[in-house]
Amino acid sequence: MLIVEEKSRRTRSEFLTIGIKMVIFALLVYFDVNQPQAYLHYPLIERTASGLMVFLGPSTAISFIRLIIIYWYIKKHRFKANIKDNFILGINRIVSILNTVFVIIALMVFFGKNPKEFITGMSIVAAAIAVTFKDYITNMINGLIIMFSDRLSLGDHIKVQDTEGKILDITLINMILQNEDNDMVIIPNSVVFSSVIINQSKQNIKKLSIEFELSLQFGYTPEYLETYLNEVVAGYTENIVARGLTIKTLSITKDVAKFKVQVLLNHYDKLKEREIRRALNTAIMSLGVSSK
Repeated sequence: MLIVEEKSRRTRSEFLTIGIKMVIFALLVYFDVNQPQAYLHYPLIERTASGLMVFLGPSTAISFIRLIIIYWYIKKHRFKANIKDNFILGINRIVSILNTVFVIIALMVFFGKNPKEFITGMSIVAAAIAVTFKDYITNMINGLIIMFSDRLSLGDHIKVQDTEGKILDITLINMILQNEDNDMVIIPNSVVFSSVIINQSKQNIKKLSIEFELSLQFGYTPEYLETYLNEVVAGYTENIVARGLTIKTLSITKDVAKFKVQVLLNHYDKLKEREIRRALNTAIMSLGVSSK
């Protein structure tokens, strides 16, 4: 209830801000048309008003369009008002970029520069900047693609290369994950975009895997290990999918066999996962093996 009220207050505040911007913009347009004496005697005031008008006009329009799009999107998908969604995140990032562009153009007007001439004259410099900040721009583009994709969402539990965790935020540069140790892991969007990603939240299951090596002299078979470890996790039937524990043989050498125990969990529960992992590790070590 408190979250809904806070969202409602935030929405009212946004509409109030847009209303104030519209009033100020209307006044600036009025003064620009009628050219008061202060504009003639104090060019700095005129340039300041012109700069504000250049910024407030498109910024107000973009803010209003943003609210309409988000409202339509939430109603269409019947989301809660406080939903955290990639599409909304992407819209907010685009609005931030556009507002930055409007500020730059407004500053050009304030300093008496013609934006069109300035952009034409800076074309070579812009090309050099694009080459220099190629990785930064690539990250931004990849970040926007990820935000508007339905493959990854805020709150999903994913695995990127050797990193596994919950998606906390997606910026224009990085994706922020929270791993099992509650550490914040920052991964560049270009790495996320070009990597193979396992999204366990979309599968509605969570996989827990432990690899270990077993000396052949012990004589344990995969069937025996599977039966033994199933008894170990028998107390976690509410958290584990039926017949969700399996043993895979990864490799066999002259002296050792390498196995992987994989457990399918019903849902992501960090505390229960730790308990199950600890129980399995303890059972494996009691067999005289080294787990990792």
